[in-house]
Amino acid sequence: MKKLKYTVIKSKKQYDEYCNILEKLIMADKEKYSDEIELLTVLVEKWDNEHNSFEDVDPVELLKSLMNENNLKAKDLVGILDLSKGTISKILNYQKGLSKETIRKLSNYFSISQEAFNRPYKLANEVNKRFRNATLMNTKKNLKKNFA
Repeated sequence: MKKLKYTVIKSKKQYDEYCNILEKLIMADKEKYSDEIELLTVLVEKWDNEHNSFEDVDPVELLKSLMNENNLKAKDLVGILDLSKGTISKILNYQKGLSKETIRKLSNYFSISQEAFNRPYKLANEVNKRFRNATLMNTKKNLKKNFA
């Protein structure tokens, strides 16, 4: 019987190895390795879901930690997320919530499940203090009331 190239992840060492392989395949040629990328993504996400260690970390702290681990600066996120420097700064300073598209891009880039970034957290922005978490961040706000 032929040995499988990839198996269900059973250890942190194997998880790290698969994440590194996945990152290299994505950088090399997404189309050529699409089936392999898809399989590795499923295996990595399964491990993430079963061994999620991000439950106590809010998405901004998680992002900062991942940036630190990958030697990324805020300016690097501009290209990764296709956002302005100002928007990145607002996100990192709890003044703006993460959009669905930003969560998808972060999840793909760092090869972790979207759920890690898709959890409520408090915002520091004065305009948004009345909201308990960032889930309402991307809604339009009527800051001036007309009493005519």
